[in-house]
Amino acid sequence: MPVAIITGASKGLGRALAEALAARGWDLVLDARGAGPLEEAAQALAGHGTRVEALPGDVTDAGHRAELVAAARKLGGVDLVVNNAGILGAEPLVPLGSQPLDGFRAALETNVVAPLALLQEALPLLREAPAGAVINVSSDAAVEAYRTWGAYGATKAAVDQLSAVLAVEEPGLRVWWVDPGGMRTDMLAAAEPGEDLSGTPTPEEIAPAFLRLLDKRPASSRYTAAALLEAL
Repeated sequence: MPVAIITGASKGLGRALAEALAARGWDLVLDARGAGPLEEAAQALAGHGTRVEALPGDVTDAGHRAELVAAARKLGGVDLVVNNAGILGAEPLVPLGSQPLDGFRAALETNVVAPLALLQEALPLLREAPAGAVINVSSDAAVEAYRTWGAYGATKAAVDQLSAVLAVEEPGLRVWWVDPGGMRTDMLAAAEPGEDLSGTPTPEEIAPAFLRLLDKRPASSRYTAAALLEAL
């Protein structure tokens, strides 16, 4: 069975993607900072009959990243890495003139440095996979100028550029950086408290867009979930 590493998998989009892949028989290595929610997610996924390794930890920690890849190797390799874990850098979001620099540094470490470091760790196994792929979760804030989203958007813009260069450097892989659009998640609620999210799609509604990438294997590039869902 193919093996995927998914970061930030205890809730939101990460968990929705894990559910969708488990339903297709993928074996999974899951990461999240909270041990309790991650274990709960792993137990739910086990009902699909798939093998699940749930490793709580922080993706900014080199030892933890090595553990994720080692767990995948024991399951048979790495066919897919989903860099989904991320932080805002300030909760709620604030204008750049008020952005805490320590929060921005933390967001850079989690949203940019850690995904690159995990990919460096996993690349040897991805190259050996029959159809190795990388999904880096982006944001419309990477390409649009939204008030208060400057610091977070800057980290996602950096991820987009890293993804584009990786796609050139690793032509044997598929590298997709995907803007999922607004989702009804704890992160969005924390970013803009009081915002009415009742009409915002759930992560479960967005997950099929990512499955389409795996089914159709389009060229390495930037995609939006909205466009992928329209094509279903």
